[in-house]
Amino acid sequence: MKQSLFESRHKAEWAQFSLLLERLERNREASRAASFPGDYRRLCHHLALARERGYSSFLIDSLQQHVLRGHQQLYRHRSRPGAGALSFILADFPRLVREQWRFVLAAGLMFFGSLIGIALLVMLFPDLVYNLIPAEQVSEMQSMYDPNAGHLGRSAERAASEDWVMFGYYIMHNIGIAFQTFASGLLFGLGSAFYLFYNGLMIGAVAGHLTQIGYGQTFWSFVIGHGAFELSAIALAGAAGLQLGWALIAPGRLRRAEALRLAARKSVLLICGVMVFLLIAAFIEAYWSSMTGVAPMTKYLVGAALWLLVAVYLLFAGRTRHAPE
Repeated sequence: MKQSLFESRHKAEWAQFSLLLERLERNREASRAASFPGDYRRLCHHLALARERGYSSFLIDSLQQHVLRGHQQLYRHRSRPGAGALSFILADFPRLVREQWRFVLAAGLMFFGSLIGIALLVMLFPDLVYNLIPAEQVSEMQSMYDPNAGHLGRSAERAASEDWVMFGYYIMHNIGIAFQTFASGLLFGLGSAFYLFYNGLMIGAVAGHLTQIGYGQTFWSFVIGHGAFELSAIALAGAAGLQLGWALIAPGRLRRAEALRLAARKSVLLICGVMVFLLIAAFIEAYWSSMTGVAPMTKYLVGAALWLLVAVYLLFAGRTRHAPE
């Protein structure tokens, strides 16, 4: 369909939506407010069609501005104070992850693929770990997960630390890794790809080495619980960074700055969800994973349940929409 025909067919509808937006933005009662979600969905559909068909940037930018304003009004009028954050966690974030599935899949393959691959290689060729990690750090890891040490998942110096101190340490450490993986995506995605592979190799090498020397039960019972949220968060942070890089590599008909700005909106939202995952991971790691009085089988069962929870949440949460995407 030609752009002129598309515009003439929907111009009146867009004008009517614009008037309704203005009334809502002035906090006036709008008699057609009940139809607003449906109008908003149709406008989103029109924007998607305009992009797909390669219509002029002037039309696309105009529709996009209306969509952004409409999104703000939709949540302003339909949500109670504080409900926006809850809505994001329960529905918007997992929907965004599914929407960006290509970047999530690419990041997951880079991170988990390198992690599993190097872990198997280290188990087959034990000396390989020393080519990746200095001997001093390997020795420290062994002491942390020595079944007879009594300070599970902590260095000897930290064995007496309070849980809340460890909670803060885990938050700062994990957020630093996630932000580094995300922000380096501005290097045309190469930075994010590097840190996904690097972190996967480091974690996998440690996992393979500790399993190979007989510390597997101590190590896996410690990491399986918080790993569901922590490792998923690293992969999602990488996906957000890859999205930034792709906007620079393939901006389409947009200028690179504009393409990056549009990609950054969704990437930043992904990172907000990643922060929530990391907070949960830090809490579990500080208050559950390091507990030595819990049987390993119990930790395995809880860990498996948490991995299943993360998978179900990301795959199915938000499919019954309380608000349009």
